[in-house]
Amino acid sequence: MRTTYRVLAALVCVLVAFQAAFHVWAMSGMGVWIDDGGVLDKATGDAIGAGEQPWPELTGMILHGMSGMFVIPVVALSLLVVALVARFPGAVPRAVLVLGLVVAQVTLGLLGHSMPWLGFLHGINALMLFTAAFTAQRHAARGTAAAAPVREVVGAHR
Repeated sequence: MRTTYRVLAALVCVLVAFQAAFHVWAMSGMGVWIDDGGVLDKATGDAIGAGEQPWPELTGMILHGMSGMFVIPVVALSLLVVALVARFPGAVPRAVLVLGLVVAQVTLGLLGHSMPWLGFLHGINALMLFTAAFTAQRHAARGTAAAAPVREVVGAHR
């Protein structure tokens, strides 16, 4: 169970890193599209809402949204379930922190569409989420090494 906990916590870190990459990829593509004469206005937003893809890198925004709304929350919730089953010291509080930061991240992302200043907090919270998941993973890894039994090697000198 400790290994599963470590893998899930590390997976949160990887997914948060991909979130940043997806977003930058989409925004960079949008910048090139605008430089080439594309216009970003309400009509473009309506077209995107209707399924059009004005620039190819818009896929990054789609992946950012899907991963942030569905994949990361499921992984964080799974981390908490594993923590409750594994019950090694510190597992549950760290998993609760990760899940709480995920809930905050989703909330900030959704509210950021009507209050853009929350995007600032969305970015900072992403770094806090990455750090919390990384810390959870490292905490579980330390416990694995400490829990390994010491074995005597036949013929070894003391």
